[in-house]
Order: sequence, then structure tokens, then C-alpha cells
Amino acid sequence: MWLTIRLIYESFLFALGALRENLLRTILSLLGVTIGIFAIIGVLTIVDALEKGIRQSLAFIGDKVIYVDVFPWNFTERDYPWWKYFQRPNPTYDEFKFLERNLTQASAVAVFAVRTGNTVKFRNNSLTGVNILGVSQQYNQASKVDIEKGRYFNPQENESGRNVVILGHTVAKELFGELDPIGQPVVLKGIRFNVIGVMKRQGSTLLNTPSTDNVCMIPYTAMTKMFSTGRRRGLRPQIMLKGYEEDTGLILLENEARGLLRAYRGLKPKEEDNFALNRPEAFAVLLDSIIAVMTSAGWFISIFSMLVGGFGIANIMFVSVKERTNLIGIQKSLGAKNFFILFQFLYEAILLCLIGGVAGLALVSMLTFFSTESFEISLRVNRVILGLVLASVIGILSGIAPAIVAARMDPVEAIRSK
Repeated sequence: MWLTIRLIYESFLFALGALRENLLRTILSLLGVTIGIFAIIGVLTIVDALEKGIRQSLAFIGDKVIYVDVFPWNFTERDYPWWKYFQRPNPTYDEFKFLERNLTQASAVAVFAVRTGNTVKFRNNSLTGVNILGVSQQYNQASKVDIEKGRYFNPQENESGRNVVILGHTVAKELFGELDPIGQPVVLKGIRFNVIGVMKRQGSTLLNTPSTDNVCMIPYTAMTKMFSTGRRRGLRPQIMLKGYEEDTGLILLENEARGLLRAYRGLKPKEEDNFALNRPEAFAVLLDSIIAVMTSAGWFISIFSMLVGGFGIANIMFVSVKERTNLIGIQKSLGAKNFFILFQFLYEAILLCLIGGVAGLALVSMLTFFSTESFEISLRVNRVILGLVLASVIGILSGIAPAIVAARMDPVEAIRSK
């Protein structure tokens, strides 16, 4: 066994020496593999960055959540008259309280509303274009709310509509600078609010979706005091229903919510729903299909590059076998086994491809310099492993035929060839 291992190791050294002797040919040979690995791993890395950026952009929608709204997000019922959607009643705060009391399949029930283009003031500093987000107590359970400083609302503050506010990162920085905003007063629409928290910085997103950085979050009941309740000028609340993890597809939650809403609105059995239950999964399915198409296209294009690289390596290996025929004959006449000769050329092909693969991965890593805040490119470990495995497979496939030809040579004929 040790003799076999030693012979394999010596085959590796022979292959390494052959690559060093023909350095220029080695470099030219591995270019095809380098381009192939760069193409496939580069495409997969860009797709990973796109997927991450899009998912971060849609993170504000939430996970395992159903939204009660007037309009459906997918508009699958093409025969449904569009004007009927405008006749549907908006969700109300009373409906939210009814669902909160009666839903058993929801881990959290929340209501929220947004008013854009507001001004917030602190002393002589003011910031315009701020969004006011009014939320109920369980909003931080139904949606992600990252608090960097301070705390979230307590139940008493939310039920009584106390004038407390959680500032987005940008709002806090613009108004307070280096001053700690916790406990400080700010003015929203002429009303004084005390700051109890500051949210973590979210930054820009790939799809430029709403960010919490430019938000003033207040209790929903406090928000209702700030705005009139008219259909056009007042709040347009949305209700969020957070399902349980074990509720696959949120079927139980959707069926229970539909039944309760129909009962609350007094709809008869034959009457159609006058509300929509929307799922973020619709965006996830669309995203998965787009990513699948992009990945398939990347593999399709890159396979051609790898085939060209593989054929180039195979051609070079046949040339190498031809050049070293005499040496092969001498080695076999001195007692070298067939596997010793075979491994020489197989190692040489694999080493060529691995060097090319490493060079391709190095080029991919340079793509990270083009990362932005909303489009972060990073070379994952599993992509590195995939690149090295692909390079090894190309090396085996392109080197096995020349290696077999070399191993099967007759030593007498091989020595005569020179």
C-alpha cells in the first residue's frame, strides 16, 4: 500500500515538473478553464447578489403574513369589473379589533397606516418629506422592527394613544446629530411627541422600496387623532395577520379570516367577498421563477466556455503525450506500472484545470469591488467549492483519454519513436 502511495506521489511530482518545463503552454492552456469558471461562478455570484437585494427590498412586506385590503395584488380574476374594487369598503380599526379578539390561527394581528410628506421638528432643526407610520401593539411581531436605541411601545401607550415616537435612523441623525434623542421632544403636525426609540439603519434597497430610515413610528391610536377620518383625507388602514409556522401555506389562517370578515360585514353565503386577502408569497414565487431563469441562462452560456476549455486541455495533453512518448517507453522499460503513467497525465490535466479554476475564482472575487449598499456582491464558500469541483471534473474528463493512451503504450514502440 505504501509503495502504491509513493508511486502516485511520484506521478504527481512528474506532472508538476512537466507543467514547469512548459510554462508558457501551461498558461495558455488554462485560459479556457479560467474563462469558463469565471463565467459560471461569476453569473451565479451576480444572481446571488440580485436575489439577496430583491429579498431585502421586499423584506418590509413580512413573512408568513396575510394582508387584508381592498385590492388584490395579483388581479387573477380578469373577468371581475375593475370598478367594483372601488366600491369595496376599506378595512377599519373596528374590524382589526374584531379579528384580534376572535382569530385563533394568527400569532399576531396588527393594523397600520402611513401618511407621507410630513415635517418633523426638534428645536431649530426640521426635516421634510418624513413618513408617519401609525402601528398597533403587535406590529413588531407581524413585521420586523429593529430597535437600535430605546424601546418599542408598551400596551398602555398604544391603547391610550400616548404621544410617543420611534424615529428612523436618518430622521434621528438629521435632527439630533451626536445628541442622544431618547427622551427628547419632537413636533409632528404641531403636536409634541417624546422620543422613546431609534430604529437601526436600513439603507437603500435594490428596488428602492419604502425604508424605515425616513419614518416616524407612532401608536395607531395617536395617529387617528392627528388626521380626519374622511374617506379621502383620513387614514386608510391595512390589517396584517401573522400565521403560525406549522400552518403550511397559511390555509387555516386564510379560511378563518375569510369566515370572520364575511360574518362581520354581514355577507350572505352567495355574495362574493368585498375584501382581498393578499399574500407576500406571490412576490416570492415570481422572484424564484426569475432567479431560476437567470441561473439556467448562466449555466447554458458557461457550459460552452467550459467545453472549449476542456477540449483545449485535452488537445494539449495529447500533444504532451506525443512529446514524451520516448520518456514513457524508458519509464515502462524500467518497470513503471500503467497506473504510474496514467496518473502522471491525469494529474497534469487536473492541475492545469485547478490552476485555471483558482484564477477564475480570483477574477470573480474582484467583482466584489463593484458592490454597492443596495447591491452587495460576495463570493460565497459554496460557490468557491463548486468552482474547484467543476475544474477538477473538467480536468478528469479532458485528461483521462490522453492518460489512457499513454498508459497503454508498448515500451519498445515508445522508445523507437524518437
